[in-house]
Amino acid sequence: MRQLFPVTDQTPRAEGAGSGASAQWSLDELADAYAYPCTDGPWLRANMVSSLDGAGQHEGRSQPLSSETDMRIFGTLRALADVVVVGAETVRLEGYRPARARAEFAERRKAAGQGPAPAIAVVTASLDLDFSLPLFTSPLVPTVVLTGAAADPDRVRAAERAGAQVLVAGDGPGVEPRRAVRALADRGHLRLLTEGGPRLLGQFVAAEVLDELCLTMSPTLTAGDAQRIAGGPAVQVPQRFAPTSVLEDAGFLYTRYRRI
Repeated sequence: MRQLFPVTDQTPRAEGAGSGASAQWSLDELADAYAYPCTDGPWLRANMVSSLDGAGQHEGRSQPLSSETDMRIFGTLRALADVVVVGAETVRLEGYRPARARAEFAERRKAAGQGPAPAIAVVTASLDLDFSLPLFTSPLVPTVVLTGAAADPDRVRAAERAGAQVLVAGDGPGVEPRRAVRALADRGHLRLLTEGGPRLLGQFVAAEVLDELCLTMSPTLTAGDAQRIAGGPAVQVPQRFAPTSVLEDAGFLYTRYRRI
């Protein structure tokens, strides 16, 4: 792997790699490169992957667009987060499981005052979830369910019986993005990571609460009618983000952008 941007801060590994060569970064190097900024409030980061022609999925899943390095960064971003926020449809399609404790990050998380693994927070209006799955029955940290005040009380009770922590983040059946961020921050979750799906990311974008986008550009073409990384209604004025870093490995570009 080599760092392409910022060009004034080339890593020693990249400088010594030689023409066309690259070495795998350690998990510590990746964690340093993707460290959350020091802020007073919550910081919402998204991690997504896109093909060259704009597809955020292939046949409903992101895995075909990914790579080994992308999955290492995926794991690193999870290990740095307090909570991973994900939409219910993505939980169903991707077969989400609880985040696991990783020995490689144990000391780093302890020093940051974090538990052994991030919580998973599922955003859902209907609570149409299988509460017998490991995500609810055997997480290291109780899974959070974010829903609206008008959610079906029977489904809320089912979630609570399964051990989930239900947080209300909307006056209707659905979740309001700003209230979701605030509800999680009120529970001490300041380092937020969302992994989509596209509809949820689109809601965060429209609500102007997304602080950072980590986007893997996959050197693939898919054609078809797959969703982009963010869906839903268009914003009135396109939001500007500034690049903070670009890494490259095996043709994949691992980019980071922060909201201006």
